[in-house]
Amino acid sequence: MNYEITLITTMAISILFALSLNFIKGFCGQISLGHAAFMGVGAYTSAVLMVKYHIPFLYTVPFSALFAGILGVVVGLASLRVREDFLAITTMGVVFLFVGIVRQQDYLGGEVGISAIKASPLGKVGFMWVCILLVGVFIAFCAWVKKSWMGFVYKSIADDEDVARLLGIDVARYKLYAFVIGTSVAGIAGALYAQHFRFVGPDSFGFIESISVLAMVIVGGVGSIGGVTIAAAVLSVLPMLIQFVDEYKILVYGGLLLFMMRFAPDGLASFIQKITVDKK
Repeated sequence: MNYEITLITTMAISILFALSLNFIKGFCGQISLGHAAFMGVGAYTSAVLMVKYHIPFLYTVPFSALFAGILGVVVGLASLRVREDFLAITTMGVVFLFVGIVRQQDYLGGEVGISAIKASPLGKVGFMWVCILLVGVFIAFCAWVKKSWMGFVYKSIADDEDVARLLGIDVARYKLYAFVIGTSVAGIAGALYAQHFRFVGPDSFGFIESISVLAMVIVGGVGSIGGVTIAAAVLSVLPMLIQFVDEYKILVYGGLLLFMMRFAPDGLASFIQKITVDKK
């Protein structure tokens, strides 16, 4: 039973993390190759507050969202003037900078990281339901945004920024909103990660993790809430179930990205639909 609870909790955290990137990439068309850094900020914030200041986990979550969101504002403002390849390079630099800073700071555990995080007083089952609840709330929020006027605004920006400006949309402001919301939720996912695994280290939030979450979004279908949820759930537990995937994670995820971009750039659902139509 404990194993199943661990799997479900891991899936829930990964889904929340993937949906946070999907909000940035899928809704607003902004690429991010350093999204793991924002999760790392949230994880380290929660871990430091719990271990060094003995603050209960639930009280650390808002701070994790806040600090990850602040970093999102900084990166978002810096990224407003760049697009596509330059934006990818900018966000990729963030994750390398984050890992480099963490490794050099003894206060943050340096190379060793921060351990000795106390187990949640809610217990494994209670904590699992907290994770599931947060995923459900964010899915509902994403669905509401998609159907609201804000969804129209984001779709316009994702399709063509110049046309969106001609329509009178404040592109810079809404792009920044998307980036801050996405990074704040990634910070919450980081806090959940710290409590779930009871350890945070620099290797947990590097470039490989950024590629892994991007693979979840691409495989699920950029902008698809249901598709990304399913892809994140499956891909997050594969390394735990299949040893080959765990040992060659970057190879497997990289291959998935290449496959999806070549044969199904709109996601797994479109690929299945294409096969079905071809057979008919």
